Amino acid sequence: MPDDGEIRLSDWVQDPQLLRLALTHSSFANEATHREAHNERLEFLGDAVLQLVVTEWLYRHNPQWSEGQLSQSRASVVCEATLTEAAQRLQLGSQLRLGRGEERSGGRSKSSLLADAFEAVIGAVFLEGGFERARAFVHRCLDFALNSVEDRETGRDHKTALAEWLRRHGEEAQYEVVGSYGPDHDKTFEVEVSINGVPLLRALGRSKKEAEQQSARLALKRLMEAAGDEEAPLAPDSPSS
Repeated sequence: MPDDGEIRLSDWVQDPQLLRLALTHSSFANEATHREAHNERLEFLGDAVLQLVVTEWLYRHNPQWSEGQLSQSRASVVCEATLTEAAQRLQLGSQLRLGRGEERSGGRSKSSLLADAFEAVIGAVFLEGGFERARAFVHRCLDFALNSVEDRETGRDHKTALAEWLRRHGEEAQYEVVGSYGPDHDKTFEVEVSINGVPLLRALGRSKKEAEQQSARLALKRLMEAAGDEEAPLAPDSPSS
């Protein structure tokens, strides 16, 4: 396989029908005049392979990290933003088979569609070449994220980490500024985070953004502890309500 810096899908998935399936969105299948399969099953498979490959890489490269650190670092890599970037590097958007509605609504540049398609391609690589080949593909496509994972850990976007954790559980977070205190030049903001519309907790920050980040950090810590992971802190504790 040539290593000229370019990642060609045809080098990794040589079965054209399998590659075609990985790039077929459900909107295309639903509008087809004949029976057409779509990539959701491959996406499901690819997600499982991706999780394992990234988990293994983090485990081997960071022997001093706790379970909580490993879990949260994985979330910083296996997230929609990172998978979308990988998909864009592969130019998946231009290769997707979309229905007319998705085409008109800009589906080729939608992060969710691109991330899902990337996972489906991983599933296709796995089916055709097995785990070792899928591992090599993930390492090749996500080296930019894996090799900067420590920077991601220290500069963590807690809202993104919480959103990704909730997405896998079919939930989403909402944030609302419920108070601001102090003079204009030295305000403190209080933000409440809710899960599917149900208030969970509040946190303080010197800006709205900081308060949202703190509420997301505390929310994810609480949710992970409730799910059985007691080593859930994302970053050093900061003052909060």
